[in-house]
Amino acid sequence: MGETVRWLTPEEQRAWRGFIRLHERLGGRLARLLQSESKVSGADFAVLVHLTDAPDGRQRYQDLARALEWEKSRMSHHIARMAGRGMVVREECAEDARGAFVVITDAGRAAIEAAAPRHVEAVRELFMDHVTPAELRVLADISERVIKKLDEDQP
Repeated sequence: MGETVRWLTPEEQRAWRGFIRLHERLGGRLARLLQSESKVSGADFAVLVHLTDAPDGRQRYQDLARALEWEKSRMSHHIARMAGRGMVVREECAEDARGAFVVITDAGRAAIEAAAPRHVEAVRELFMDHVTPAELRVLADISERVIKKLDEDQP
């Protein structure tokens, strides 16, 4: 308890709070847009993006939860809802009786294919059109460096 707290300087606080506010507002706006125009929630979209990035459209539950930074119960409930809408299926893992895969279905692929064009258009309108190429490179470098550190520190 005797440790000295390294409080944020005014400049650090401005940057941190601005980053958090940007993240919250941009994420909220994109999620509302997805829901209203594509009937896909932001969480659905995140799951579908990860699955479509996987070569065979499947990922182990635990790997997907880790990638999304979701707790086990949230992952389980959300995947059950998506399965109920036919967007994904759960497949047992033959090699590991305790493990399971989340697999995208044709309906899931159709949903993300329908949502993606408007989503990327909104990303451009709300974000990309307001930063320079140099700023974008700096943001990418910062993001990659912080993500690498978070990955190293993951239990």
